[in-house]
Amino acid sequence: MFDVSFSELMVIGVIALIVIGPERLPKVARTVGHLLGRAQRYVNDVKSDIRREIELDDLRKFKSEMEDAAQSVHTSLRDVGTSLQEPAQALRQELEDTAKAATSAVSTHTEPAAAPAPMAVPDPAAPAVAHAATTPHGAPAGSAAASGPTPGPTPAAPATSVAPAATAAPTSPAPQAATPASPSPTGTAT
Repeated sequence: MFDVSFSELMVIGVIALIVIGPERLPKVARTVGHLLGRAQRYVNDVKSDIRREIELDDLRKFKSEMEDAAQSVHTSLRDVGTSLQEPAQALRQELEDTAKAATSAVSTHTEPAAAPAPMAVPDPAAPAVAHAATTPHGAPAGSAAASGPTPGPTPAAPATSVAPAATAAPTSPAPQAATPASPSPTGTAT
């Protein structure tokens, strides 16, 4: 605080000794020390309060900057949402119009009475046992003619609706004969 050298302190001490006297000098020195300590603590408290206020002011500025940034992000997200919502509604309307047009086209296309009966689609889950007994040429099932592809189109029974494979009746596997292992007289299982 003050730039005081050792020689200046000696001069102040000698003058205090002469003016105050040797009996009261220790008591006065102790009181002066306490007063200087209090002044130093007060100055340190004021410095820390000022530093704390500066930090609080910086935090307030930072908080307001973050709130402004959050508000701008929120506004931009809202603007993007509204700008995307308009084309989405237009696409949805166009899709609904297309679906209506396709539905009306399909309904007018399937209504004529002179339409031929649809061909039956074979069920891939159904077993192919019907062709195993006979072949188109009358050959036995195990002959070479039966193993090759049929030369002509296969006649199909007209069907009014085609059932999907998932609605076919489930088939259960044939139960297997289980024979318990009986121990032989030698002690091994057969």
